[in-house]
Amino acid sequence: MMKNILRDITYGMYVVTSKNSGCIINTLTQVSSNNLVTISLNKDNYTNKVIKENKKFIASIISEKTNPNIISTFGFRSSKDIDKFENFDYNIIDGTKVLNENMIGYIECEVINVIDADTHDIFIAKILSTKKENDYTPMTYTYYHEVIKGTSPIKAPTYIEDTEEVYVCDVCGYVHKGPLSDDFVCPICGVDKSHFKKKEG
Repeated sequence: MMKNILRDITYGMYVVTSKNSGCIINTLTQVSSNNLVTISLNKDNYTNKVIKENKKFIASIISEKTNPNIISTFGFRSSKDIDKFENFDYNIIDGTKVLNENMIGYIECEVINVIDADTHDIFIAKILSTKKENDYTPMTYTYYHEVIKGTSPIKAPTYIEDTEEVYVCDVCGYVHKGPLSDDFVCPICGVDKSHFKKKEG
């Protein structure tokens, strides 16, 4: 099966948060005119556990102007290990932290059902409130891959294993495939190639 074709499916980019936890997702879909949406999260993702306990989440819509460090922090690190919100501007809405930095807006949701989907859980949720903050262009997954040159975290549903050499930034966790040129700098945090360690296995 040619899994690369799956990258041609259109996706958006979102930060989904619940309480003090949050992660990047690309699978948020409106599924009903009665204000129902679905999101998908890896079962091993700490934010999955927090959403199940809290029964609520807020999805912020990432724009092309959003700080790329938000993607590296919320996409490649765990809320179990660090305070992901520490270096970013945020509000608290009904006990949940919500990022403010050049987001288009947010959707506050209450979980009404969880469906087992193999490696992931699908959360069906009712929209409680929404707010539009900016008229920026939403960031698509294609923009993330082709313009920012980002990769999919291993827990993402769109992750595809690759045989190319893989290097990981020891500052922000950005993953680069292929050889590193002498003048290479991290597109997320700006450090030079000396901060990239080859991923083994």
